Amino acid sequence: MEYLLAIGIAMFAGLLLSRLTSRLNLPDVTSYLVAGLLVGPLVLGRLGVPGLGFDSFEFVEQMGLVCDAALGFIAFSIGSEFRVSALRKIGRQATVIAVFQALSATVLVDVALIGLHFVLGDKLPISTCLILGAIATATAPAATLMVVNQYKAKGPLTDILMPIVALDDAVGLVVFAVSKGIAKALIGGQLSVWSLLVDPTIEIMGSLLLGAVLGWIFSLVEKYFNSNSKRLSLAIAFVALCAGLSKLHFDIGPAHVGFSSLLVCMMCGTIFCNLCDFSEEIMHKTERWTGPVYVLFFVISGAELDLRVFADLAVVGIGVMYILARSAGKILGASVSARFMKCQESICKYLGITLLPQAGVALGMSVTVAAEFGAAGVVMRNIVLFSVLIYELVGPMLTKMALTAAGDIRPKPTVDRHDLHT
Repeated sequence: MEYLLAIGIAMFAGLLLSRLTSRLNLPDVTSYLVAGLLVGPLVLGRLGVPGLGFDSFEFVEQMGLVCDAALGFIAFSIGSEFRVSALRKIGRQATVIAVFQALSATVLVDVALIGLHFVLGDKLPISTCLILGAIATATAPAATLMVVNQYKAKGPLTDILMPIVALDDAVGLVVFAVSKGIAKALIGGQLSVWSLLVDPTIEIMGSLLLGAVLGWIFSLVEKYFNSNSKRLSLAIAFVALCAGLSKLHFDIGPAHVGFSSLLVCMMCGTIFCNLCDFSEEIMHKTERWTGPVYVLFFVISGAELDLRVFADLAVVGIGVMYILARSAGKILGASVSARFMKCQESICKYLGITLLPQAGVALGMSVTVAAEFGAAGVVMRNIVLFSVLIYELVGPMLTKMALTAAGDIRPKPTVDRHDLHT
């Protein structure tokens, strides 16, 4: 009962706040995150009433299944952007821009934080700088997708944005795995070829292969069902299979085999949408069904943000430097690479701004380092939480503004009262 009550209150709070903030022209993502803060352990949860909000961060963590499901559907939806017909048109542009802007963010964050290391000393080790630089690559596909869907954005910027966001996280996973291996080597004093090159390669290639196989099976099985409800149920089943199988991990000799849930679900969606003739209809129905899941996911994400990180001035200072350096890397990297690829002027000017939101993937990376790096990992997680708080409150609004300025979001037509009477 306690879990169901908390979920009901969380969703109601998110939806209610979205109605209030819509008058301020704020994206729904922002209102859901703020609602999460309000029903989280630091506000409503402090009352200690079971089921009335989230009374502890441990209680929030137990909602991990909802977050896994939501991220799976988000990645599956992003996979549909990789249709062969669309990739033939913008595939090369999206690939070059995605790689360049992601690496630009990593380099600028690394340089800025290593410079800060010489001021703070042991409070900010080189290993921490490298890992935070890798986390800087990640963009929040959920927040971006939510804004695009909410305002029905269409145009050149939106067309190239979605594949870039998907590729961005793929690049981020590789950079993160490599940086994590270097950081462990710096701490342990021993470099390993396996941790630097082999394990990250196995994870990426294995995830893409697993997703491709599941997407192919999905496209074959889907043909035997004619009912729309059964096809929708089958889509949900395969996303669950992707998310569940991606949790597998094992060792083969010195190599560690693991999978990325984001990449597996994304690849499944890509293969399915390129093999199935009626995939667009299925994707449309899936997106409508997952609306409530997205609401709950963002409210839970807001509840996970621990405002107590503001108590440590060093964390705040590092977080501010991280935010500034990452933002500069994303904006400059996207602008330079878009001009190099001869994209439209609107893409060159506004693409970088739309890549600023950061949440799910970055939070996942921070959970990993918190588990593997002890006290240093906890500090890194706090820094990422601080930056996510800022980015997720401001990022969706900036994304909306950029898409509007680029002409991809068009104002709703107003009806003249005189026309109604005539």
